[in-house]
Amino acid sequence: MARAARLLALAAERAAGPGLAPVPGLGPGCARLVLLPPARGARLGPRGAQGEPAEGAGRGRWRQEPGPAEWSEAVAAAAGALQAGGLVAVPTDTVYGVACLAQDSAAVRSIYSLKGRNGAKPLAICLGDVERLYRYCHVNVPEELLRDLLPGPVTLVLERSEELNKDLNPFTSLVGVRIPDHPFMRDLARACPGPLALTSANISSQGSTLTVLEFQDLWPQLSLVVDGGPIGDIQSPECRLGSTVVDLSVSGKFSIIRPGCALAATVEILKKKYGLEPESS
Repeated sequence: MARAARLLALAAERAAGPGLAPVPGLGPGCARLVLLPPARGARLGPRGAQGEPAEGAGRGRWRQEPGPAEWSEAVAAAAGALQAGGLVAVPTDTVYGVACLAQDSAAVRSIYSLKGRNGAKPLAICLGDVERLYRYCHVNVPEELLRDLLPGPVTLVLERSEELNKDLNPFTSLVGVRIPDHPFMRDLARACPGPLALTSANISSQGSTLTVLEFQDLWPQLSLVVDGGPIGDIQSPECRLGSTVVDLSVSGKFSIIRPGCALAATVEILKKKYGLEPESS
């Protein structure tokens, strides 16, 4: 009954239009809910090795147009919560995520605590544009390759630079980089002074989430919940695969760390267009 009541409350919030609202069932000082207005613009098909639309590359690309004032308010609210040291639940191009400022060591520790995550498992960083990647990573692949895969449902693992917070993944010299193909996430990353740390919105070892209700147990520990509506088909297991994670830290080679939702298109681009070879296990 409680879950049904919360579903009805969220439906009523959405019907009333975008804006800021308390998360139903939570008291003052807990997470607040941002109802994200629909993005304007059209999806563009992801590019294959020859520049044509590729199969299996996730949900496509956005041609973004300026959104309504509520969109900017949602970005500002999320950026403010992050800069205050909070954790924010966000929609991405694959599944719902939880973000914090990657350069904020206390916030990074809070994400691990929130998820019950193994401290030896790294967090990816999230940026708004390919140009910013060079500040936080040592890149040994052509920029055209980066732009063929990003923004998109792919995490690229590269050598980290000295600019990145030493408390973020201190056990490895590598870092995964995401530029989600989602206009809200790109606007949010641009609105923040440094990279975001980004992970899936779920308890570790549990399934990925495609609606905000699927991770409602995490709400009390979040500063803000950005509700972008369902991501993909919530009945489809393929929509819960998350990004394809590929290690590009070795020159001329690639290694698939997690197949994810864009494996076929990613491998096609790396092998056919750029001549990279799979690294031996």
